[in-house]
Amino acid sequence: MITIRGEQAADIPAIHAVHCAAFPTDAEARLVDLLRANGHATVSLVAELDGQIVGHILFSPITIANQAANGLGLAPVAVLPACQRRGIGGQLVRAGLDACYQRGVGFVVLLGHTDYYPRFGFQPAGPLGLGNEYGAGDAFQVIELRPAEIPSGGGLVRYGTEFAEFA
Repeated sequence: MITIRGEQAADIPAIHAVHCAAFPTDAEARLVDLLRANGHATVSLVAELDGQIVGHILFSPITIANQAANGLGLAPVAVLPACQRRGIGGQLVRAGLDACYQRGVGFVVLLGHTDYYPRFGFQPAGPLGLGNEYGAGDAFQVIELRPAEIPSGGGLVRYGTEFAEFA
């Protein structure tokens, strides 16, 4: 049985290992470490199976048109390769969105697969006036957790400065 819970200090090495195993380089693991060190890991959850950390998801602050926004960016999410395709990533996304909602977050953006994230309610962000600095097109997606929280004029969404080190 999978348990989704908030990150604890003792989980940090296992979280790092999950990201290293799930991605071709350690960039995502280093990004998570940097966001945490800078106090920007707003929502950080782990998936635990039989006492082992097998997945992780992180949400961090964003800005829109250089202004604070009541939104967060989802990045990254990872599941150990041996545990993928069992719905663990989906459980992390759902629990993460719920945790964001409980914190009063209005919306969440992400850069991700256009055939995966719509099942959680994400939609292309461009038609809502939200741009991104990566030229991601429809892969840049948003979900509104609370009505009318996306700024009406839209604008360029930027992730934290930590992301620039890995672009």
